Amino acid sequence: MTRVHLPGIIAMAAIVVASNILVQFLFGQWLTWGAFTYPFAFLVTDIMNRVYGAAAARKVVFVGFITGVICSLIGSQIMLEFGPAVPLRIAIASGSAFLIAQLTDVALFNRFKAGAWWRAPLVSTVVGSALDTALFFTIAFSASVTIFGPDADAAISWAWEVVPFLGGGEPQPIWVSLAFADWCVKLSLALVALVPFRIIVGKLTTRAT
Repeated sequence: MTRVHLPGIIAMAAIVVASNILVQFLFGQWLTWGAFTYPFAFLVTDIMNRVYGAAAARKVVFVGFITGVICSLIGSQIMLEFGPAVPLRIAIASGSAFLIAQLTDVALFNRFKAGAWWRAPLVSTVVGSALDTALFFTIAFSASVTIFGPDADAAISWAWEVVPFLGGGEPQPIWVSLAFADWCVKLSLALVALVPFRIIVGKLTTRAT
């Protein structure tokens, strides 16, 4: 690991910490603020993969993850003085989904790396985002996951309220609508992120040469 990887590590850690906190706050009726921050983790991973290779991308994922966990623990203690800390279920769900989805992203990006410049970041981000959403919302909010105990469950019990799906469909727990809306945002940002991906990769590649 060299200092050229440091910006990627810092960016990844900041995204993890911010998303862990912001996912607890609603934006409108069917989204959380975390839906707009976390997708940029895939942008960081893909840039590192394209410029420095899959091994470097994995290192940034792992180091960024560990740094994010440490910062989240510290942040939780600070927030205890001012408001609610990050619930245990959300922290575990975020970490598990992050590692699995990001490593899947790295593998898929590497698989399609030789194709058109946009194919690898688009395919890897779309698949990784879907996997991340499914894992995170199931672990963090599903009532069927009972291993965390009553205290952890009580902190996220608001997500079990049954409402019409996205306000007009069949009744479902509110977290199902949140998950679907979150996935739609991630798909949209996967397309938008192609622009900064192209620009940043171009600048870093030019600087390296």
